[in-house]
Amino acid sequence: MQTPALTFSDDQAEAFDRLAAALAANGIDVTEGVLTPLAEGKASVLAVVGKAGSGKTMLLAALYRSLKAAGVEIVSGDYEGRRRKDRRTLAILAPTNKAASVLRLRGVPATTIHRILYTPVYDPQYEKIAEWLAGNGPRPVVEGLTDLALDRAHAFYQTVASIPGALAAAGLKGSDFIKGWKRREEPLDVGFVDESSMLDERALADLREIFPTLVLFGDPAQLAPVGASGEMVFDKLGDSRKLVLSRIHRQAEDNPILDLAHALGDERLGFEEFERMVEARARADDRVVWAERVDAGLMARSPVLVWRNATRVRLIQAFRSAYGAPEDELLPGEPLICDGIELPLKHRKKRIDLEARGLIKGAQVIYLGTGNREGFAKLHVVGAEEPQISAASIIKIEKPDEEEPFIPHAARMGATFLHGAAVTIHKAQGSQWDAVQVFAPDLYAAAQSGRSEAGVPLWKRLAYVAITRAQTRLYWVVRNRLARPLAPLTIDDLRREPAPLALEDGAE
Repeated sequence: MQTPALTFSDDQAEAFDRLAAALAANGIDVTEGVLTPLAEGKASVLAVVGKAGSGKTMLLAALYRSLKAAGVEIVSGDYEGRRRKDRRTLAILAPTNKAASVLRLRGVPATTIHRILYTPVYDPQYEKIAEWLAGNGPRPVVEGLTDLALDRAHAFYQTVASIPGALAAAGLKGSDFIKGWKRREEPLDVGFVDESSMLDERALADLREIFPTLVLFGDPAQLAPVGASGEMVFDKLGDSRKLVLSRIHRQAEDNPILDLAHALGDERLGFEEFERMVEARARADDRVVWAERVDAGLMARSPVLVWRNATRVRLIQAFRSAYGAPEDELLPGEPLICDGIELPLKHRKKRIDLEARGLIKGAQVIYLGTGNREGFAKLHVVGAEEPQISAASIIKIEKPDEEEPFIPHAARMGATFLHGAAVTIHKAQGSQWDAVQVFAPDLYAAAQSGRSEAGVPLWKRLAYVAITRAQTRLYWVVRNRLARPLAPLTIDDLRREPAPLALEDGAE
């Protein structure tokens, strides 16, 4: 085997070689394509760190392809074949569905950390299909499924290595073949974790229990998790355990968004000078927009990014008012953010079900309408592989100057949601959108506060994270005003039949 035929920078090539050497020491030789069984007791944590555009994702993808070519089994979280003593495995993880979907769009089969902590329990007759598709069993005969349906499943799996996707192509729903979820009982092998700046110590400890070999990919310029005193989990690793990517690859493409993000690294740069830089870029390149008002139409799919919670609540109210949303109900198409799950201990299994389907804290969701049972809502989980579900939901709408939120939709227990037309920059970490609106008056307020994080002015960290959420267009909003939408809210782009997801024993 050969190292992937990619044009690596010197720092990428060095990082690839060092990671390949670390994997070889643990029995995975990507150069020769030789695997030896996992040795007990060996454990290592390495980190690949670099700013946006430094090639972290390119390196992760190259390592994934090399490991797969060497015969390492990729664990995606949707199905695992029977364990073999000699097998070696790799799981590629991200903290949120949106972050995982960004990797999947680039051909990397990523899943969420929550999804890998729990494993699906398949119906035995459909597990035969999964074993066959994964190459671990003969072509099965399954009652109710024709040869044509099995052929469709096989053809899908050859294109996209997703067991649930293949079974869906055969005409099955997730509720047909997945009967529940259980906490992972046995460890895996190698884990790659993207967006690791979002991890806290508890999440890292969970991952270290599962993965003897762990590689963290992270951006040191982002915001640390709340309560972490500005420190990220990879900051505590010694220099010998950190591989630093310093060259910014995508700047060669003259990307004005990345240029602005990296300009924030200049210690002498103040907020006013930076805004003049944004304005100049906007005059020269339409990928940067100097916006006098917030665009309500964009808020329906990509939230406005703010610093202050009060700003977030005001913008949400302005959004709902602009669309004529009544106070006592939601309109289909309104965006939501999952704020957690409210279930008693006796419903632990249902909590696992909800989390496995993507309803984890911070998940972006679009409201599709009321469910078929009281307290249930039809939802589209953005970035999830099976995005449309019906779940018991508690939806809260916060209002300015009111301590208690208004609740237009409430089950007795279930997944809880806040409105998602605007979110704080902290919560936006790990996500990317095609177009992003950054609410500049909030960043100015952060600059005026004089606060800093890990020795860096807070406004610069906020601006860096917010700007790098934009994939193709950045809107720098300079006034506290909202432009009225040009069209009503719609869910036409999301239409699919939701899979049922009910609580046990008839409870909502």
